[in-house]
Amino acid sequence: MSKELFLQQNSKTNEVYAGIILGKDGQPDYHLFLLPDSSGKGLNWDEAMAWAKTTGGDLPTCNEQSLLFANRKTQFKTRWYWSNEQYATNPDYAWAQDFYDSCQDDDRKSSEYLARAVRRIYIED
Repeated sequence: MSKELFLQQNSKTNEVYAGIILGKDGQPDYHLFLLPDSSGKGLNWDEAMAWAKTTGGDLPTCNEQSLLFANRKTQFKTRWYWSNEQYATNPDYAWAQDFYDSCQDDDRKSSEYLARAVRRIYIED
């Protein structure tokens, strides 16, 4: 299937196609779409996670944020955005990405950053 046909069949209004994410540890590869709505204001991590669900999507993973920075940087303000990943050794922290210089870092979940939601379409063998 051509990319054009795939996008005609799978894109929703005002979404932006970001690319393909390769699955890890036997998980399937998938297509990533950036949803149109932005949180528009600073949210703590719990608020950002809840907001993303209201859009019908999810916050992106750190890996997805790297792809978004590489392929769709212009869709973001040059600010920090929450990912959906908690910091592994401290549940009070989560990961975020700066869309100015691509830096990823962890911070307290009580900090306020922007949020963008994504949608995934898994590729079946």
